[in-house]
Amino acid sequence: MKKEMNNKEIGYRIMSTRLDHGYSRECLSELAGISAGFLYEIERGLKGFSACSLMHLAEVLEVSADYIMTGCKSKDIESSITKTLEKFDSSTLEMIEQLLNLTYEIVQKSEK
Repeated sequence: MKKEMNNKEIGYRIMSTRLDHGYSRECLSELAGISAGFLYEIERGLKGFSACSLMHLAEVLEVSADYIMTGCKSKDIESSITKTLEKFDSSTLEMIEQLLNLTYEIVQKSEK
């Protein structure tokens, strides 16, 4: 089912997430590389924005672009996994990769 995008709802999600992070409009706009005035217009649903601005906002707010646009709260699993993997040194990462490959093979065999 295709979800329709609504600028007011998109703006509200951005504003709500900004406030949850404790960012002022000026702080978020600076971190995302857009003007505070433009962010105000986005949050009020008065203006749309580019994919580049979407990606910057999503990154700073630590949410997926999909969440901003549609409100779907699916967890950004890749980001979560990446953050976890960054905690390990390179020799440990090699073992983790081997374990993941073995796990994948086991899952594939069990699904047949």
